[in-house]
Amino acid sequence: MPNSEFSNVLVKGIVSCVPQTRIDNAALYETFGESEIKKMSKLTGIESRPVVDDQTCTSDLCFQAAEELITELDVDRSEIDGLVFISQTPDYILPPTSCVLQQRLGLSKDLAAFDVNLGCSGYTYGLWLASSLLQGNLSKVLLLVGDTCSKFTSDQDRSTFPLFGDAGTATLIERGNSNPSYYVLGSNGEGSKDLIIKAGGFRDPRRGNALPRVKGEDGNSRRDDELYMNGSEVFTFTIETVHPLVESLLSFSGSSKDEVDSFVFHQANAFMLKHLGNKAKISPDKLPLTMNNFGNTSSASIPLTICQKLPQAAKESLKLALFGFGVGLSWGAALIDSESIELVKTVELVNR
Repeated sequence: MPNSEFSNVLVKGIVSCVPQTRIDNAALYETFGESEIKKMSKLTGIESRPVVDDQTCTSDLCFQAAEELITELDVDRSEIDGLVFISQTPDYILPPTSCVLQQRLGLSKDLAAFDVNLGCSGYTYGLWLASSLLQGNLSKVLLLVGDTCSKFTSDQDRSTFPLFGDAGTATLIERGNSNPSYYVLGSNGEGSKDLIIKAGGFRDPRRGNALPRVKGEDGNSRRDDELYMNGSEVFTFTIETVHPLVESLLSFSGSSKDEVDSFVFHQANAFMLKHLGNKAKISPDKLPLTMNNFGNTSSASIPLTICQKLPQAAKESLKLALFGFGVGLSWGAALIDSESIELVKTVELVNR
């Protein structure tokens, strides 16, 4: 695994933004059956989740999170010289959404801006990427991470539609003297078929009305340009990958479980995370969960969980172990210190 250590990177603030509209699980009884939804809720921990309307994109959520972050921290926009947008739901095929956000946020044109197509592991990869950029000539990197997965799930697919919430986040990372941070990353494309949207890209450009919804072997109906998830295979991948990832991160960083204040996992499934916690012998009070009110928010789930469950990260020096894993299949772990964090906050999207 590619391991990295950085000693000159400061995380200054994290802001998450969610839409005001929510879907409660009870609203799904008519479509999927009350007993089926109650069973799903017990397994996943999801009770309700925020979702965007048809006109709202991930960039809108990230934009508001970034505006809040820049304003609250009183950041000079001209000093931000890197912008990384990580999402699987960009505004366009081209141009890059990062370039659109550079103009929209009023940032300097002397800025490196680019998109990264990653989902569940996106935040840990993003922190590693921003930290790597700061080893060069950049001084402040704005990391925008989020997804609006509700846009590509079939409302006739009980394996995906009840799971995903929408959120966007903004994190400011800058160069400066800091406690060390540690990263462990990996990927395995053999599992790419288990979490996939088959059509809509250039391998198969068909979309929308050109595709019928077909009932699969799992009994769910979806088009090929809607998300397919092989839940059992993804579950197996997670159990087999994440526990060793925890041990690898602790070993590489020379840390013990007792020294870590919180283990923040990608919020994929409450039952699975509790199982992982038990297997890794992590105390439940160090395992924050936000599935109940937000569902699976893909790449945004880790920063959103920090904002929701660890507000003290902006006041205390906490050692945080972060673990992203999923689509790709890919995984990434980070051990960071919150000593430099000045702002941790969640806002709701203002209706445009």
